Amino acid sequence: MKYILSFCALVLIFSCTSQKVNSKYSTVEYEATPCFGFCPVFKMTIQPDRTAVFEAEHFNFSEKPSKDEFSNPRKGTFTGTIKEEDYHTLLKLLDGLEVKNLKDKYGEKNITDLSTSYLRINFSDGTSKNIQDYGKRGNEKLSKVYHFFEDLRKNQHWTKVK
Repeated sequence: MKYILSFCALVLIFSCTSQKVNSKYSTVEYEATPCFGFCPVFKMTIQPDRTAVFEAEHFNFSEKPSKDEFSNPRKGTFTGTIKEEDYHTLLKLLDGLEVKNLKDKYGEKNITDLSTSYLRINFSDGTSKNIQDYGKRGNEKLSKVYHFFEDLRKNQHWTKVK
């Protein structure tokens, strides 16, 4: 009986620790700037424990955006915990990017009405990578990451703090 209880305790301990993610990313930050239309303007920072800060400026919650939203104050700062499944999806997307091999800048500034995205990644080894993408078309895998962050604005539970 003593051995069975010990075995059950070990299984419980290992199952709890297996839920913890040992990420090679210490911070992942995504920022989207304004365009001459209704592009969402926000910044989101995600930590390895899945906690996140979402700084919403404009066009983040409206189903029918209008130019009048620019005259309104920013929407606010929100916090939340990214769902575990979504966080694992983010890690897979980032791993698939081979982040350290990407260029620092993408996009042609010949067109003046597009949004710029900034993807800032700090690695657990102390290095970092900053990617600026005017027009959000760096490559197909980067576009998937941008869309993923834009979806997080609406598919997570956010609590307003400011």
